[in-house]
Amino acid sequence: MKILGHRGAGGSAPENTLLAFRRGLEFGVDGFEFDVQLSRDGEVVVIHDERVNRTSDGTGWVKDFTLRELKRLDFGGWFAKCPVRQEIPTLREVLAWVQASGQELELNVEIKSGLVDYPRIADKVVSLLYEYGMVAHSFVSSFDHQVLADLREQFPEVRTGILYDSLPVKPWLYAKYLQAAFLHPPWYFVRPELVQAARAAGIGVNTWTVNDSFAADKVRAAGVERIITDYPERFAKNAQGEAVWREG
Repeated sequence: MKILGHRGAGGSAPENTLLAFRRGLEFGVDGFEFDVQLSRDGEVVVIHDERVNRTSDGTGWVKDFTLRELKRLDFGGWFAKCPVRQEIPTLREVLAWVQASGQELELNVEIKSGLVDYPRIADKVVSLLYEYGMVAHSFVSSFDHQVLADLREQFPEVRTGILYDSLPVKPWLYAKYLQAAFLHPPWYFVRPELVQAARAAGIGVNTWTVNDSFAADKVRAAGVERIITDYPERFAKNAQGEAVWREG
């Protein structure tokens, strides 16, 4: 079971900032999950909410700001545990940082879609993953399954993960239909029979957002491949290199 830091290490530093990614690396993550959207001038930026209100000192929709305007906002001062001014990072900046780190990190890039339609965002994401040599170490997830279907049709070599927050019947069959590599259910919908059936169909299971010992024990017993957590520091690696809840 591998550890992916959620939005960097979003429980310990301002989420989706380079500070959060650096903190996650200090905690020994195997990789990161983070979200991408487009600025008004078409730059791929790393941010979860469609509006900047919650995680910056600005107000408004991400889509209505140019990158330069977004860079003027403070995306770190709001975070009580570590109120340090932070700029919004672009996907390019995150990939360059990963490359410079020298670590073989896995990246789960979540494409935000639904409230806002971002034309060609998948093309731009994949292009950047190729530019930085990260395609083989990455997968793209989304709650917008049409985005994933279109991406697989255009880029069959890119792995995808189907995000969902429900309890569908035989979701591994749906994943096979969409040619997805992974299912991404929330931890409370993970059961051993789901993981076993998915694995038999050649589908992996990664789960979110695992932040306490109950959730960690549940999904580890079920046999998931990766957990996504806000608190990677709460996990350790056992002798087999598997992530386990840190005692105490």
